[in-house]
Amino acid sequence: MKTVLAIDQSTSATKAVLFDADGTLHDRTSLDHRQIYPQPGWVEHDAEEIWDNVLGVMKAIAGKHPDKVSGAACLSIANQRETIVVFDRETGKPLHHAIVWQCRRGDAICRELTEAGHAEEVRRKTGLVIDTYFSASKLRWLIENVPGLGAKLESGEALIGTIDSYLIYRLTGDARVHATDYTNASRTLLFDIGRLCWDKELAAMFGVPMAAVPEVRESAASFGEVSVEGLPPLPIRGVMGDSQASLFAQRCFEPGMAKVTFGTGSSILCNVGGTLPEPRDSIVTALAWVRDGRPVYALEGIINYSAATVAWLVDQLGLIESAEESEAFATAVPDNGGVYFVPAFSGLSAPHWDPSARAAIVGMTAHSTKNHVVRAALESIAYQVRDVLEAMEKDAGSRVDRLQADGGPTRNRFLMQFTANMTGARLSVSEIAESSALGAAMTGMLGSGVHASLEALAGLPRESLEFEPGMEASELERLWAGWQKAISQVMHGGTETNASE
Repeated sequence: MKTVLAIDQSTSATKAVLFDADGTLHDRTSLDHRQIYPQPGWVEHDAEEIWDNVLGVMKAIAGKHPDKVSGAACLSIANQRETIVVFDRETGKPLHHAIVWQCRRGDAICRELTEAGHAEEVRRKTGLVIDTYFSASKLRWLIENVPGLGAKLESGEALIGTIDSYLIYRLTGDARVHATDYTNASRTLLFDIGRLCWDKELAAMFGVPMAAVPEVRESAASFGEVSVEGLPPLPIRGVMGDSQASLFAQRCFEPGMAKVTFGTGSSILCNVGGTLPEPRDSIVTALAWVRDGRPVYALEGIINYSAATVAWLVDQLGLIESAEESEAFATAVPDNGGVYFVPAFSGLSAPHWDPSARAAIVGMTAHSTKNHVVRAALESIAYQVRDVLEAMEKDAGSRVDRLQADGGPTRNRFLMQFTANMTGARLSVSEIAESSALGAAMTGMLGSGVHASLEALAGLPRESLEFEPGMEASELERLWAGWQKAISQVMHGGTETNASE
């Protein structure tokens, strides 16, 4: 049976995952990388460290399964979206740390463009809002603040890459393929998702040289061949942004099908078919994928802090020793005790889009314990998912009554049941947490001819755990009202709350 080797380069780690042709996970290995915080609100990754980790995990899997890896149909790549890196054309080495999707250093640039009246044009072309979550303001900040970088981009000495295109450039050795796929390109604020091309006017708006951006290809297309010492010369096929890859892995091939990926942040995507929907106020429009020249679109709601909220309790407060402990702490108390945790560490994204909001734990009394705080942190993830779903359902004009779920935090049964309760949707949790890697691999299988159609992929075996909503309506209403009050206390930097006090 053919295999596919997939790289999942996420916000916190790099995984190599080996799949059989039926989607069965054969083996995996992972390496974490550092989170770099130069100042409050700024987040960076060392792209050279990420490259080293990619080589490390690939060689580790190849060492354990030499025949399966050398005979693999392809290497596929899923990656953290919106994170951007500028690198040297000659060597492929980064010229600055990668600027991460969570980073807020572009806030002033986004405010300036919004105040100048560009929001409607950007929304119409890209499906997105002008927000520093996306890549373009990060690029403009780099060009304006790193001496000589803009000149190198203009002259062609430097190139721009989303993480997938940066890795492809280095993996292809002397061939140096500088290409990305449609899903990643569409997250930059520089790409017209209706015309399926880079937009010169948007590039000029953000001061980005068009000659430096990668070529855009379909996810199942060829992206060259691995040419790195110590690794087999695998063809590279199956390249997708991680959230779209998980939508693909969940077989959400028909309009109305939706998924939520629980990760560092969370992304909720709902397939809306091949017609570009009208721009929305609170929910962005995404390219789900492009196949045989035909786009499929999705509505997307973005949550900045999901598992990262629990990681903050571990790493910053030392309140618990590991994320795995959070379920035991949360269930040690019967309820949240009136405590709500709003994880607006880098502002609030969908559906609020308030970059000035700041994180807060509200409602504590002398009787509050760390169990209540941990429970509130987990509950905040579910509240945010409901926030997004309500806005999405309003825009789509239909209710999502079944939600596919994946990602590492799905192992937390308290969180999954609370999410089902809070959203009122049946939650179908994939037994394979590595859905992003699987989605990229499935796309690679299509491109490599391992499977011939979406119908064939839809028929692959899958296992899931089901969570049915089951909370009393009065309790649901009480908890939701508490969350709405907590959100109002942090919106607009807390100015509304301060004014009322």
